[in-house]
Amino acid sequence: MITRNTTIEDLVEDYPKSVKYLADKGIRCIKCGEPIWGTLEEACLEKNFTQEQIDKAVQELNDIHNGTSTDEPSDNAKKITIKKIK
Repeated sequence: MITRNTTIEDLVEDYPKSVKYLADKGIRCIKCGEPIWGTLEEACLEKNFTQEQIDKAVQELNDIHNGTSTDEPSDNAKKITIKKIK
């Protein structure tokens, strides 16, 4: 489950559909192929989201992940593969 405290790194790795959603909201979550550090809440606050907007974003991201969103990308959407280098 995605929460305010979910890190951007975890969103990119575990919930790849969140990358497009966040980009559409003006939140950049990947720079030079690496996830931006911090939490979802911190990223939203940097973009001056209100507490209500953060709650809505968390809910919408969970809806996308659970397949209950009407805004989910089609199968023809470009997919991003993130590979963690160890």
